[in-house]
Amino acid sequence: MTDATPLPAGGPVPVRGLHHFAWRCRDSEETRRFYEDLLGLPLVHVIKSDIVPSTGEYCPYVHIFFQLRDGSYIAFFDLGDDIASLPSPNTPAWVNHLALRVDSLAELRAAKARLEAAGIEVLGPTDHHIIQSIYFFDPNGIRLELTTPTVPQSEMDAHARRAHADLDEWSKRKAGLLAERAAHA
Repeated sequence: MTDATPLPAGGPVPVRGLHHFAWRCRDSEETRRFYEDLLGLPLVHVIKSDIVPSTGEYCPYVHIFFQLRDGSYIAFFDLGDDIASLPSPNTPAWVNHLALRVDSLAELRAAKARLEAAGIEVLGPTDHHIIQSIYFFDPNGIRLELTTPTVPQSEMDAHARRAHADLDEWSKRKAGLLAERAAHA
Protein backbone atom coordinates (compact mmCIF):
# COMPACT_ATOMS: atom_id res chain seq x y z
CA MET A 1 0.00 0.00 0.00
CA THR A 2 1.16 3.51 -0.68
CA ASP A 3 0.78 6.33 1.82
CA ALA A 4 -2.22 7.58 -0.21
CA THR A 5 -4.07 4.24 -0.04
CA PRO A 6 -6.65 4.30 2.76
CA LEU A 7 -6.66 1.36 5.14
CA PRO A 8 -9.87 -0.67 5.20
CA ALA A 9 -12.18 -0.26 8.19
CA GLY A 10 -12.48 -2.98 10.83
CA GLY A 11 -8.86 -3.61 11.72
CA PRO A 12 -6.31 -6.02 10.25
CA VAL A 13 -7.10 -9.39 8.74
CA PRO A 14 -6.74 -11.99 11.53
CA VAL A 15 -4.02 -14.10 9.88
CA ARG A 16 -3.12 -16.90 12.28
CA GLY A 17 -0.20 -18.46 10.42
CA LEU A 18 0.94 -20.09 7.23
CA HIS A 19 -1.22 -22.94 5.97
CA HIS A 20 0.79 -23.75 2.83
CA PHE A 21 2.90 -22.26 0.11
CA ALA A 22 2.60 -23.92 -3.29
CA TRP A 23 4.83 -24.16 -6.36
CA ARG A 24 4.78 -26.05 -9.61
CA CYS A 25 6.95 -29.16 -9.75
CA ARG A 26 8.20 -31.09 -12.75
CA ASP A 27 7.61 -34.55 -11.27
CA SER A 28 5.65 -35.28 -8.11
CA GLU A 29 7.54 -38.51 -7.25
CA GLU A 30 10.94 -36.84 -7.68
CA THR A 31 9.69 -34.01 -5.47
CA ARG A 32 8.35 -36.50 -2.90
CA ARG A 33 11.70 -38.28 -2.70
CA PHE A 34 13.47 -34.96 -2.06
CA TYR A 35 11.09 -33.52 0.54
CA GLU A 36 10.05 -36.72 2.30
CA ASP A 37 13.04 -39.06 2.00
CA LEU A 38 15.83 -36.46 2.15
CA LEU A 39 14.39 -33.59 4.21
CA GLY A 40 12.06 -35.72 6.35
CA LEU A 41 8.83 -33.83 5.62
CA PRO A 42 6.02 -36.40 5.42
CA LEU A 43 3.67 -36.48 2.44
CA VAL A 44 0.28 -36.04 4.13
CA HIS A 45 -2.26 -35.15 1.44
CA VAL A 46 -2.76 -35.62 -2.30
CA ILE A 47 -5.47 -33.95 -4.40
CA LYS A 48 -6.03 -35.24 -7.95
CA SER A 49 -8.34 -33.39 -10.31
CA ASP A 50 -8.92 -32.46 -13.94
CA ILE A 51 -10.70 -29.18 -13.12
CA VAL A 52 -9.14 -26.24 -11.25
CA PRO A 53 -11.67 -25.44 -8.47
CA SER A 54 -10.93 -21.71 -8.30
CA THR A 55 -11.16 -21.04 -12.07
CA GLY A 56 -13.15 -23.94 -13.50
CA GLU A 57 -10.56 -24.51 -16.23
CA TYR A 58 -9.58 -27.95 -17.48
CA CYS A 59 -6.02 -28.80 -16.35
CA PRO A 60 -5.31 -32.31 -15.03
CA TYR A 61 -3.07 -32.05 -11.98
CA VAL A 62 -1.99 -33.57 -8.70
CA HIS A 63 -1.50 -31.29 -5.68
CA ILE A 64 0.81 -32.78 -3.01
CA PHE A 65 1.35 -31.53 0.54
CA PHE A 66 4.33 -32.06 2.87
CA GLN A 67 3.86 -31.18 6.54
CA LEU A 68 6.32 -29.21 8.64
CA ARG A 69 6.57 -29.81 12.40
CA ASP A 70 4.62 -26.61 13.15
CA GLY A 71 1.60 -27.91 11.21
CA SER A 72 2.10 -25.79 8.08
CA TYR A 73 2.72 -27.27 4.64
CA ILE A 74 4.85 -27.00 1.52
CA ALA A 75 2.75 -27.97 -1.49
CA PHE A 76 3.39 -28.65 -5.17
CA PHE A 77 1.36 -28.94 -8.34
CA ASP A 78 2.38 -31.54 -10.93
CA LEU A 79 0.57 -30.59 -14.15
CA GLY A 80 1.50 -33.85 -15.85
CA ASP A 81 3.74 -32.30 -18.50
CA ASP A 82 7.24 -32.73 -16.96
CA ILE A 83 7.79 -28.95 -17.08
CA ALA A 84 9.27 -27.14 -14.07
CA SER A 85 8.57 -23.53 -13.17
CA LEU A 86 10.90 -21.06 -14.80
CA PRO A 87 12.79 -18.59 -12.66
CA SER A 88 11.83 -14.95 -13.00
CA PRO A 89 13.99 -13.34 -15.71
CA ASN A 90 14.22 -10.04 -13.81
CA THR A 91 15.17 -11.48 -10.42
CA PRO A 92 18.54 -12.92 -9.32
CA ALA A 93 18.36 -16.64 -8.41
CA TRP A 94 19.27 -15.92 -4.76
CA VAL A 95 16.27 -13.65 -4.11
CA ASN A 96 13.24 -15.96 -4.29
CA HIS A 97 13.62 -18.76 -1.77
CA LEU A 98 11.92 -20.63 1.03
CA ALA A 99 13.61 -20.54 4.43
CA LEU A 100 12.92 -23.41 6.82
CA ARG A 101 13.95 -23.32 10.47
CA VAL A 102 15.96 -25.96 12.29
CA ASP A 103 16.55 -25.86 16.04
CA SER A 104 20.33 -25.62 16.37
CA LEU A 105 23.69 -25.14 14.68
CA ALA A 106 24.32 -28.86 15.20
CA GLU A 107 21.13 -29.69 13.26
CA LEU A 108 22.16 -27.21 10.55
CA ARG A 109 25.58 -28.88 10.19
CA ALA A 110 23.99 -32.36 10.17
CA ALA A 111 21.53 -31.26 7.46
CA LYS A 112 24.39 -29.92 5.35
CA ALA A 113 26.28 -33.22 5.67
CA ARG A 114 23.15 -35.23 4.76
CA LEU A 115 22.42 -33.06 1.71
CA GLU A 116 26.02 -33.19 0.50
CA ALA A 117 26.10 -36.98 0.97
CA ALA A 118 23.05 -37.11 -1.33
CA GLY A 119 24.95 -35.14 -3.99
CA ILE A 120 23.26 -31.78 -3.33
CA GLU A 121 25.48 -28.70 -3.66
CA VAL A 122 25.18 -26.66 -0.46
CA LEU A 123 26.38 -23.11 0.20
CA GLY A 124 27.19 -22.04 3.73
CA PRO A 125 26.84 -21.92 6.58
CA THR A 126 26.41 -18.19 6.13
CA ASP A 127 26.37 -15.94 9.21
CA HIS A 128 23.58 -13.35 8.95
CA HIS A 129 24.30 -11.95 12.45
CA ILE A 130 20.92 -13.11 13.83
CA ILE A 131 20.77 -16.51 12.09
CA GLN A 132 23.07 -18.94 10.34
CA SER A 133 21.90 -20.54 7.12
CA ILE A 134 22.73 -23.01 4.39
CA TYR A 135 21.37 -22.78 0.83
CA PHE A 136 20.61 -25.36 -1.85
CA PHE A 137 18.17 -26.06 -4.68
CA ASP A 138 15.43 -28.69 -4.83
CA PRO A 139 14.86 -30.77 -8.01
CA ASN A 140 12.48 -28.06 -9.31
CA GLY A 141 15.06 -25.28 -9.13
CA ILE A 142 13.53 -23.77 -5.98
CA ARG A 143 16.15 -22.26 -3.71
CA LEU A 144 15.83 -23.47 -0.13
CA GLU A 145 17.43 -22.12 3.01
CA LEU A 146 17.77 -24.01 6.26
CA THR A 147 18.35 -21.58 9.08
CA THR A 148 18.71 -21.43 12.85
CA PRO A 149 18.56 -18.42 15.19
CA THR A 150 21.84 -17.47 16.85
CA VAL A 151 20.79 -14.56 19.08
CA PRO A 152 18.49 -14.29 22.09
CA GLN A 153 14.86 -13.25 21.67
CA SER A 154 15.67 -9.91 23.35
CA GLU A 155 17.88 -9.02 20.37
CA MET A 156 15.11 -9.96 17.94
CA ASP A 157 12.69 -7.80 19.96
CA ALA A 158 15.10 -4.85 19.62
CA HIS A 159 15.18 -5.37 15.83
CA ALA A 160 11.37 -5.39 15.78
CA ARG A 161 11.26 -2.05 17.61
CA ARG A 162 13.51 -0.51 14.90
CA ALA A 163 11.90 -2.20 11.89
CA HIS A 164 9.74 0.73 10.72
CA ALA A 165 12.58 3.23 11.08
CA ASP A 166 14.95 0.87 9.19
CA LEU A 167 12.41 0.50 6.37
CA ASP A 168 11.89 4.26 6.17
CA GLU A 169 15.67 4.70 5.89
CA TRP A 170 15.79 2.16 3.03
CA SER A 171 12.91 3.88 1.23
CA LYS A 172 14.84 7.16 1.25
CA ARG A 173 18.01 5.45 0.01
CA LYS A 174 16.04 3.64 -2.70
CA ALA A 175 14.63 6.94 -3.96
CA GLY A 176 18.20 8.18 -4.34
CA LEU A 177 19.26 4.99 -6.14
CA LEU A 178 16.34 5.28 -8.56
CA ALA A 179 17.14 8.91 -9.26
CA GLU A 180 20.80 8.02 -9.85
CA ARG A 181 19.84 5.22 -12.25
CA ALA A 182 17.45 7.48 -14.13
CA ALA A 183 20.17 10.11 -14.51
CA HIS A 184 22.49 7.51 -16.09
CA ALA A 185 19.84 5.98 -18.37
